[in-house]
Amino acid sequence: MSAPNHIFAEALMLLGGAVVAAPVFRRLGLGTVLGYLAAGALIGPVGHLITGAEDILSVAELGVVLLLFIIGLELKPSTLWRMRGDIFLLGGAQVLLGGAALTAAAIATGLVDWRGALVAGFGLALSSTAFALQILNDRNDRNSRYGQRSFSILLFQDLAIVPLLAMISILASQAEPSPSSPWVDVGVALLAVAAMVLAGRYLLNPLFQVIARTGAREVMIAAALFIVLGSALLMQISGLSMAMGAFLAGVMLAESSYRHELETDIEPFRGILQALFFMAVGLSVQFSVIIDNLAILLLAVPSVMLIKALSIYGMCRVAGSPHNDALRIAALLPQGGEFGFVLFTTAMSAGIFSGATASLLISVVTLTMALTPLTAALSMRFMSSDDHEELDEDFDGAGSDVLMIGFSRFGQIAAQILLASGRDVTILDDSADRIRQAAQFGFRIYFGDGSRLDILRAAGIEKAKIVAVCTHNRAVTDRIVELIRSEYPQVRLFVRSYDRIHSLSLRERNVEYEVRETLESGLLFGCQAIQALGVNEETARAITDDIRQRDEERLQIQAVEGLRAGSHMLFNRPVVQPEPLVKPRKTDGA
Repeated sequence: MSAPNHIFAEALMLLGGAVVAAPVFRRLGLGTVLGYLAAGALIGPVGHLITGAEDILSVAELGVVLLLFIIGLELKPSTLWRMRGDIFLLGGAQVLLGGAALTAAAIATGLVDWRGALVAGFGLALSSTAFALQILNDRNDRNSRYGQRSFSILLFQDLAIVPLLAMISILASQAEPSPSSPWVDVGVALLAVAAMVLAGRYLLNPLFQVIARTGAREVMIAAALFIVLGSALLMQISGLSMAMGAFLAGVMLAESSYRHELETDIEPFRGILQALFFMAVGLSVQFSVIIDNLAILLLAVPSVMLIKALSIYGMCRVAGSPHNDALRIAALLPQGGEFGFVLFTTAMSAGIFSGATASLLISVVTLTMALTPLTAALSMRFMSSDDHEELDEDFDGAGSDVLMIGFSRFGQIAAQILLASGRDVTILDDSADRIRQAAQFGFRIYFGDGSRLDILRAAGIEKAKIVAVCTHNRAVTDRIVELIRSEYPQVRLFVRSYDRIHSLSLRERNVEYEVRETLESGLLFGCQAIQALGVNEETARAITDDIRQRDEERLQIQAVEGLRAGSHMLFNRPVVQPEPLVKPRKTDGA
């Protein structure tokens, strides 16, 4: 037999490492990212089973490219425009202030001159898009407010790579004169972005329409990959990052009717390539550099992460983020990023600093990446318990025959019947955790407070034929009912009631239908119990129907005569002289 192809052998080791490490680290609560890093480090620099980490990393970067494409698919241009303040103001402030602080720290060390410190400071100011977004995905937090704000900062960092590369060419005293000025490079980048926007608006949808008519699914997958990689390559040629090109392609297709199919086709490639990217980072860890510069790294790594975390936290607080959100963002983005590899290698080639310095800075970036899952988990200890997490929602696509407010246990069961009948349901809930859990089962839920008029309007209450109020808190339910009754008196209200007294108060508000949350379950429970005692099914159902009818008639009487009315309709076994089952103890002085 011939010897196995080394490419397949390496691929097998990488896949095996991912299969073993990811679930183990996930079970330990450390996250899949750290598992992939550890697997890469064990396979490469520790076990020496795979060499050529740079080649693997260049291929694995496609995972980041595909991730940005999928994120772009979920961000319509209108949503992106709404985020412009966070992208340019908060993102710009993070790069400028964080870069300035890290530059000052680099100058203070005396390891590099001011030019090298400038490149090192702004290179370390950039965070890792891949690491941050993977952690957000693991937590289902990408659509949270802090997740959206974190993504805005990362997006501006991708844009900042062009002026930072131009800065290196200006600082490089030993470099050959550039045939074009930085302004020309910026102009080329803007023209490439404009070309992408025009192509997305006028070419991509017709292209997918033609391909869809063929009925060949593999051609659709090939076309999706062609669009992603082609746009990424165009942006790279123009001086921007490949990830930025893929992101723009996704945004241009966000309003396409093929959006969901494209996302489904790309997701498997994205997942495996992104896992490969994290393993390639582990493969590229230079333990020799770490050992030789251990004292410097022990000081540099926590210093970089602390400076970035404090500056990001402060800027987010100034921008209006609550303490918990600012802390989450600061703990998510303290690491160096993959663009740091590019900047430091370019600066070394330009003679701004030595190869040893570049290796040291790359080690700092790698170690901060490895520590990010731990800092993100550690930040949970400093959260304030009274902070109510909120999610961003644009309510695009909302507006159905049924608007359901509240998606706890009661609402989930009711929604199943509505959806099974073919009805479209717009679901509104204000619990971030519940929305994350429901999203795992494929439900599309909008985040919002159903007691606010602007949220109800955005959720499409004016189009709804029925509003189902399924909230579990009586006071919240009453507040929502009163608001809807005053603003939309024509709306048909179906309401979950807390208890009998609540049912009577809801009837006074003229809701069309109300039901106590325990009524039907209690009736079913009793029906099954008497069948277990020997009553036949038909008799048991007749008794249950009679009790249900008596309960309704008693409610009607109570609505007129008061809560104590209608007691003669209850089945009970009164005793002449009630006695306790256990005699009470005598107390002193009794």
